[in-house]
Amino acid sequence: MTNNRSQKHHHILLVDDEAGYCEVMRKRLQRRGYIVTTACGGPQALRSMRSTEFDIALVDLKMEDMDGIEVLRFFKAMAPSMPVILLTGHGSELAMTQGLRRGASLYLLKPVEFESLLEALKSLLAQSASFKTENSGS
Repeated sequence: MTNNRSQKHHHILLVDDEAGYCEVMRKRLQRRGYIVTTACGGPQALRSMRSTEFDIALVDLKMEDMDGIEVLRFFKAMAPSMPVILLTGHGSELAMTQGLRRGASLYLLKPVEFESLLEALKSLLAQSASFKTENSGS
């Protein structure tokens, strides 16, 4: 048995305080073969990060309890190499600059075209896998 991980086994953490959005995205991503854990806000996302290793995170920028920039800051401290995509329906140049400066891999506006999101996930996961291979100390 090989240890080849295809996109169908990548674990995504989806963070958004809109439960309906989380549920729809979870189902759509799972149909594409991803393993998806949802967190309805920053505190729940941080608890998930403490107990599970994720390959990538999708984080809403505007949330009630913690904003996406704050969540991103914690994620980068906990798992510096994990790619994070910030999603927002309230885009601004300042928010985008702030997110990218703090380590977000990508910034996408909601509603995001699902095929574009899938391409972004595939690309970032491939880059991350390549980075991990290069830095595994072989």
